[in-house]
Amino acid sequence: MPFQVDPGQFSGGTPNDPDLVPPTGDEPAPAPQTAHTAVLWHGVAHAPSGAPRAVRLAIAAANHLRHKPYVWGGGHAAWRARGYDCSGSVSYVLHAAGLLDSPEVSGALAHWGSKGEGKWITVYANAGHAFMVIAGLRFDTSGQGQSGPRWRAESRWFRGFHRRHAPGL
Repeated sequence: MPFQVDPGQFSGGTPNDPDLVPPTGDEPAPAPQTAHTAVLWHGVAHAPSGAPRAVRLAIAAANHLRHKPYVWGGGHAAWRARGYDCSGSVSYVLHAAGLLDSPEVSGALAHWGSKGEGKWITVYANAGHAFMVIAGLRFDTSGQGQSGPRWRAESRWFRGFHRRHAPGL
């Protein structure tokens, strides 16, 4: 069965998944710093209010994966998997946003979409690794702390990666 987006889960409405809501009660998430920058709050990304639907869906999908473990090959045989590798997690997020029909490996993602950085979503890929920046936040399987798909606050080396984006985003 192909992956289908549950509008209640990924549309910015009331999430059906407890991982999509902030872990603490009454305090609202901080406002984005710019019109195109999401906010990372308690490990959950919050889209800017004016973000296109595809960006909101991408952020919600990435939030959904943020506790999954790193599993080599994860996300390639089926959209829903026990864990995800780098390209499987990027593929999952792009698919949830309506930007990709089937999972791709890192080398294929290096040629996905259009060349260059996007306004909202940029995929960084080469033959060995893939990650993405959505509304200014990096979503990656590698970085400090736990392994697996996570929002990463620390900086990253971008050299050697092809920059790709969806037209219009």
